[in-house]
Amino acid sequence: QVQLLESGGGLVQPGGSLSLSCVASGRIASINTMGWYRQAPGKERELVATITSSGHTNYADSVKGRFTISRDNAKNVVYLQMNSLKPEDTAVYYCNADRVRTIFGDYSFAHWGAGTLVTVSS
Repeated sequence: QVQLLESGGGLVQPGGSLSLSCVASGRIASINTMGWYRQAPGKERELVATITSSGHTNYADSVKGRFTISRDNAKNVVYLQMNSLKPEDTAVYYCNADRVRTIFGDYSFAHWGAGTLVTVSS
């Protein structure tokens, strides 16, 4: 079993910054890709950013230049630094871990955290 726990959400004014963290726990040997997705009210869940174990990153066009994803492979933690936040960034942000290799050598896919709410409002 793999568990993901997000932290760092909250209320911030437009133009402000917020940092999210997500720690993966369980019988984990390695995680290929970790990432952040978000779901705004009445909308589909969408990609925000992903990062591989080798450091390759991918961002949604809407957050490029404002958000930065990073990770600590040794601690199985992924971070999302969000700057210049806009009201349209308001959403529940979900952590994702994909292609997780366990200490037993098998793989599991598409693990999700419960989400953390980010509200951008004045």
